[in-house]
Amino acid sequence: MELALAQETVARWQFGITTVYHFLFVPITITLAFLIAGLQTAWVRTGKDRYFKATRFWGKLFLINIAMGVATGIVQEFQFGMNWSDYSKFVGDVFGAPLAMEALLAFFFESTFIGLWIFGWDKLPRKIHLACIWLVAVGTFLSAYFILAANSWMQHPVGYEINETTGRAQLNDIAAVLFQKTALTVVFHTLTACFLTGGAFMIGIAVYQLRRASKAKAVDRTPGRIAAMRTSLRLGLVTVVIAGLGTAVSGDALAKVMYEQQPMKMAAAEALWESEDSAPFSLFAYGDVSEGRNTVEIEIPGLLSYLAKGDLSSVVPGISSVEALEQAKYGDLAQDYKPSIPTTYWSFRLMIGFGMTSFAIGLAGLWLTRKKRWLAAEKQRGEDEVPLLMLTPTRELGPATGRWAWQLPLLTAGFPLVANSFGWIFTEMGRQPWTVYGLMTTADAVSPGVTVAEQITSLSVFTALYAVLAVVEVKLLVKYVKAGVVDEQPPPEIPSLRGPAAGEDTDRPMSFAY
Repeated sequence: MELALAQETVARWQFGITTVYHFLFVPITITLAFLIAGLQTAWVRTGKDRYFKATRFWGKLFLINIAMGVATGIVQEFQFGMNWSDYSKFVGDVFGAPLAMEALLAFFFESTFIGLWIFGWDKLPRKIHLACIWLVAVGTFLSAYFILAANSWMQHPVGYEINETTGRAQLNDIAAVLFQKTALTVVFHTLTACFLTGGAFMIGIAVYQLRRASKAKAVDRTPGRIAAMRTSLRLGLVTVVIAGLGTAVSGDALAKVMYEQQPMKMAAAEALWESEDSAPFSLFAYGDVSEGRNTVEIEIPGLLSYLAKGDLSSVVPGISSVEALEQAKYGDLAQDYKPSIPTTYWSFRLMIGFGMTSFAIGLAGLWLTRKKRWLAAEKQRGEDEVPLLMLTPTRELGPATGRWAWQLPLLTAGFPLVANSFGWIFTEMGRQPWTVYGLMTTADAVSPGVTVAEQITSLSVFTALYAVLAVVEVKLLVKYVKAGVVDEQPPPEIPSLRGPAAGEDTDRPMSFAY
């Protein structure tokens, strides 16, 4: 029993570390793909230099990030055979279908057109080249959709039957797996959270670039660079505000689905031990939440009932009553159906707190960068200074506010990443002890032939590898962020796919290779 528990614990730690690490790159990749496509569309339509420069600058960061996402995602796939072979054997026929679609359709969709986009700047007509990045963006969306559909099936299994001969789950309705309410709601919530993350990433770097320009020598204050970063800043702010609102709306919808399908997760999110009508939502608590002896400091009456069922007076089942129901339903009175209450309670709050902080900063940034204020700042500073709106102290803001006005956006670049990590921890830990809700517990899913020593070895190797990759990622990002926007001319327009015009140099170097 102790050996089995140790195997399960190490396997869960390994999958948790690799999953959270991988998802640091996914939101930025998805968001930058769409935002870069939007910037390049603006350049193709208007021919304005700031859109071209912004596209090139963010394109470099996008390529670094997508490479790291692919590398860390491949490692995740290995674990289904390494540490979770019993899980793969039991539900692989169902769970593997959306994963196969992701690999065969979305991944190759992305990889093909990202190659054309990288090397086609001076080889393809502009509109065809633009179509490539849009297809990459669509590919990232499809990739996310298929993987989230697979995870949603683990949360709420549908579209399957148990084969009486083999005892394995087998797929009988792929449409139910891909389009069930759980999958659609989770995709909506996850993608809005991704855009919140990518928008904050863009804000932080744009603010850094503009702040650095304000301290640079006049010769380094290239108008094209500043215009590109101004455009990026506004785009990031708008993205964060829209995505923040979407995250809140989709989170509310997901809470109602969770109440319906996994009432234990909802109760654990609030550390609500006994059923209660007009259940409050506690913003902060101290004490022993794992034993129900928590003392609530701040709470909002009726909010938990509203999140659960859209009604301030609804009854929310408590942990004790839900566990009794599950013990009766699944016939195992000895099974502990409670997740880790402190983990679910605090991860839920940290997810909301960090995410909504970025949203609030985005709202403040939009107000501070409104056109009237920008023009007033330009007039106040004079023509000899770079107009950087709220990024340097002004009379309107005051010296103290001025400093925070550019420091907070730098901090918020990482806030949604923290929120995403806690969100996944809450989602997966709140489902425990189930791997597939109602079908298979985590203890039954572990590979029986893998020893604890082998698990610890692979965990150590993966952790060390990811540490090295983190150093590489950070160094590359810092290098290209510090390099800033490069002053370069757009590649010449290619009239058709038939090749260069007569007399044109066919051996010119590629303009967008790294």
